[in-house]
Amino acid sequence: MSSQSLADILEKNQEQFAAVTPYDLNKENVVIFDLTSKNEQLNQLDLNDEEAFTNYIFDRLKNNKVDVGIGKYDEDRQIYKRSEVFSGSKVRSIHLGIDIWAVNGTPVFAPLPGKVHSFKNNNAHADYGPTIILQHELEGIQFFTLYGHLSVQSLGDKTIGQEVGKGEQIATLGSYEENVHWPPHLHFQVIDNMDNHFGDYPGVAAKSDRYKYIKHCPDPNLILGIKALNKTVS
Repeated sequence: MSSQSLADILEKNQEQFAAVTPYDLNKENVVIFDLTSKNEQLNQLDLNDEEAFTNYIFDRLKNNKVDVGIGKYDEDRQIYKRSEVFSGSKVRSIHLGIDIWAVNGTPVFAPLPGKVHSFKNNNAHADYGPTIILQHELEGIQFFTLYGHLSVQSLGDKTIGQEVGKGEQIATLGSYEENVHWPPHLHFQVIDNMDNHFGDYPGVAAKSDRYKYIKHCPDPNLILGIKALNKTVS
């Protein structure tokens, strides 16, 4: 299945999806973060100083008098340099999801009906932490949504194949400690084929693999519908 066919279906049905957090991201003020090397403020931070990065995120929200911030899809980020999770034979830096930065404990909801495909605590430093993946079908096309950086408690009542309704709460955002030293946020990603992954799927790709992963992981904003993202340029 091509991601384009999935993207077309998601775009056509966008008005039917429920919100994945309590925030109306088109009515409430939000901060759109730039986490690329073009961000001079970020360049001045020691990205290995995790407290400094957390303060950067939440100070921006506080100074703008907002409760929620957005991290962009298909963004070439510099922040992954702080963890070996994203290094190796290929350095990974292309973000494949959309981040919703908010306080820990924020509820997370399913945007459409589905069932639990898998779940896992990916607890390596700077990984997803507690993660849930839902399986959906829309217009005969099967696909998946991934929710990373959740609370450990979110996994406690989950079973494989468990039915989930549209708008049903499935989780809460994890604390800094639970989501393996990230500022509290939701990583939300759409995937067309799990390729034998279970409770995990790459959320960041190497530049050389960008086309491959963008093809399999279409823009989550086709579900979220955040209008402000359409006005920003990475």
